[in-house]
Amino acid sequence: MASSSSPTTLPRSDSIADKMPDALKQSRYHMKRCFASFVRGGKKLMKRENLMNEIEKCIEDGLDRKKIMEGLFGYILTCTQEAAVVPPYVALAARPDPGFWEYVKVNAGDLTVDEITATDFLKLKESVFDESWAKDENALELDFGAIDFTTPRLNLSSSIGNGADYISKFISSKLGGNTDKLEPLLNYLLRLNHHGENLMINEDINTVAKLQKSLMLAVNVVSTYPKHTPCETFAQRKWDLRKVGETHQRVKETMVMLSEVLEAPDSVKLDLLFSRLPTVFNVLIFSVHGYFGQKDVLGLPDTGGQVVYILDQVRALEEELLIRINQQGLGFKPQILVVTRLIPEARGTKCDQELEAIEGTKHSHILRVPFVTDKGTLRQWVSRFDIYPYLERFTQDATTKILQRFECKPDLIIGNYTDGNLVASLMATKLGVTQGTIAHALEKTKYEDSDAKWKELDPKYHFSCQFTADLIAMNVTDFIITSTYQEIAGSKERPGQYESHTAFTMPGLCRVVSGIDVFDPKFNIAAPGRSKRLTKFHPSIQELLYNEKDNQEHMGYLAEREKPIIFSMARLDTVKNITGLVEWYGKDKRLREMANLVVVAGFFDMSKSNDREEKAEIKKMHALIEKYRNSELYRCIADTKGVFVQPALYEAFGLTVIEAMNCGLPTFATNQGGPAEIIVDGVSGFHIDPNNGDESVARIGDFFSKCSTDGLYWDSISNAGLKRIYECYTWKIYAEKLLKMGSIYGFWRQVNEDQKKAKQRYIDMLYNLQFKPLVNQESGYPEDKALPLRLASLRNLLPKKPTSLGGGRQKEVTETKPKSRGGQEQNEVKETSEETQTQRLEKMKIAYGQQQNRGGSPVKNLFWSVVVCLYICYILKQRFFGAYSVQDD
Repeated sequence: MASSSSPTTLPRSDSIADKMPDALKQSRYHMKRCFASFVRGGKKLMKRENLMNEIEKCIEDGLDRKKIMEGLFGYILTCTQEAAVVPPYVALAARPDPGFWEYVKVNAGDLTVDEITATDFLKLKESVFDESWAKDENALELDFGAIDFTTPRLNLSSSIGNGADYISKFISSKLGGNTDKLEPLLNYLLRLNHHGENLMINEDINTVAKLQKSLMLAVNVVSTYPKHTPCETFAQRKWDLRKVGETHQRVKETMVMLSEVLEAPDSVKLDLLFSRLPTVFNVLIFSVHGYFGQKDVLGLPDTGGQVVYILDQVRALEEELLIRINQQGLGFKPQILVVTRLIPEARGTKCDQELEAIEGTKHSHILRVPFVTDKGTLRQWVSRFDIYPYLERFTQDATTKILQRFECKPDLIIGNYTDGNLVASLMATKLGVTQGTIAHALEKTKYEDSDAKWKELDPKYHFSCQFTADLIAMNVTDFIITSTYQEIAGSKERPGQYESHTAFTMPGLCRVVSGIDVFDPKFNIAAPGRSKRLTKFHPSIQELLYNEKDNQEHMGYLAEREKPIIFSMARLDTVKNITGLVEWYGKDKRLREMANLVVVAGFFDMSKSNDREEKAEIKKMHALIEKYRNSELYRCIADTKGVFVQPALYEAFGLTVIEAMNCGLPTFATNQGGPAEIIVDGVSGFHIDPNNGDESVARIGDFFSKCSTDGLYWDSISNAGLKRIYECYTWKIYAEKLLKMGSIYGFWRQVNEDQKKAKQRYIDMLYNLQFKPLVNQESGYPEDKALPLRLASLRNLLPKKPTSLGGGRQKEVTETKPKSRGGQEQNEVKETSEETQTQRLEKMKIAYGQQQNRGGSPVKNLFWSVVVCLYICYILKQRFFGAYSVQDD
């Protein structure tokens, strides 16, 4: 199945494929040795580091190696993300710039070079893991790019993440020219309503000419009033224009803006106009997994910074909505609902409470909807990895409650994380509402080669469901909110979270030749703001830090109070790398002598956690504490002449980094992900390499050494961090950006309606034919076991007759002869074996199902089918035609 689209590639003049032959000619002898080394050992997948190591072994002379690495081949190698080795070929996936990919195939024998497509590269990669799938001509290929035929694309890597601005410019160009092109804007204004009431213009204004005439008349009339005069009676005026401001001056400004857009559209005027239009009143936010609440939830499984993010997001959105609605002269009250799961076994939290007002707001609530199955309400917490079988029913139940609460459709739906994004997509599609998604963290980038190795990881993580759900949500949504550029397109060295979904493969399931394009204008960067919530914990800090008795909250105490504190806070999972920080500290005597270590990291008692990854990390933490008892691990917060360390292997954004810097803590954070953008290295904080513990520890130690000799150094870094946060990260900026997206993309959704419908049909097929069967398998009810399930209904027909069919031991029969009504005596079978006949039937069902799942040979499948059919006939015969009755002598 050929792909009709591929990831963005460089222009021909800059093509890696064009440069590669010249690069290989620079030192053909060494290149032959290197590529021979690459293919030695057969099929494999090699990362850039593996390639570098092989080159170091093959080119022993340091000067020769340096010359090659500083040349064209060295440049190509630094661009290479991975290589699929299928002798005699080595296929390279090169990424010269963020978002741009090229694929070349080199013959290790003669060093010939061929440019290949993403599909060709993925097939070679699949050959390493599943050769039969790679050769299957009917293997499922997903190509979303092939149906995005009208969506405009950004061209520069530097433009990625500025989608709303680009869409605004694109719309402006589409509206210009003649009045016919302005019809979409007129239709959009006509559709603006709240509870059936038109908000902008009446139905009588059904042409652009009428709208322009009415605006001219209205501006002339409004200009006669003092500018601060209230506009209570404005809606009754004869020009059929609704009230669009709380004063005549604001009404006039808005009408002039609209008139100017109709006359000569440009993006600046359009942005100003959309910031004033009454478009969003009811906002729906999904955060499904974990324990979503306002108190006593942080540290519980699957519950971390996302909860803090959303609660602050809601407060900022409500505040901005109240301001805008008041400026628009409307008497409406905004409503914001955060919809999450109701958990009956709430572990002391309010997660079993259906409706909860959000503190610090007037019109925002948490609405909790339970997971319901055919057996009733699910009472216990469920891991985010196991949540997918419940989401479709959850969406249906939530829709009913939401419409009752709002008494109308929401104006904007926002999803969070994979499960929340999928639910948001299902509901937005059903209701026809503008949708935004926030990934927070995409699991695919957390686990190396998790796509190609999905089969071995699926029993634990269900990545087949998760990656499919992510693809569906990314392509359904109208806009995507990210916190940093790196979240979308990574850095020069490393692809971003979303970029990793451009082209990938899950052998045996699907080949994604075009999953998402980071140059799509749906991507936007809106960084969350700072918060000062940590100050309320200060009274309890002394007790937590210096209490010498261990308890369930903390272990150890700070004996040397004069030392500064190295502080870190994150969930205990593998990617957060908290145990790595503890290990660095424990091994470094110099750092232990200079500072204390305090870690806030969820559960300390392994028995209290239900999360599989957290349990493993807690176990590792216990082992490290025993080994480095003097490293003094504590669960608390500190902010006095210490530092904050965020050592994650990868962090999409880094909300704790924002909070730490906002508290004045000099911060050392991972250079892998969002924190690399938040911190200006060496100025407002420091970058550390989570994969190089020695280097990271040395950098922290050097900081404390400099602080001991320069009394102002700590303050200078602290103040620079505060300045960085105040200038770049505020919730008001975030709320303004988000509401702008809601308006702009709501209009774009209408303009691009035909394209969106076509794409939705493609996505519907993927959801129903791929995702739902995967969910059925996860829930334990795979469709291919329909026959064994039907056999269960025959249990009551089992004859009481000894038999060894099915492999069980022969039953021992004891004859007793009770009288029947006809004077006959019947055999009663006494089963003394450990297996009953029902159990044997279950064994047959399992064996039959396993044989189907293994994809056994036709002969074996036929054998089992015949056995099962014969046994069914045997059961029916015994039930309806007698059970071996005997006569009296």
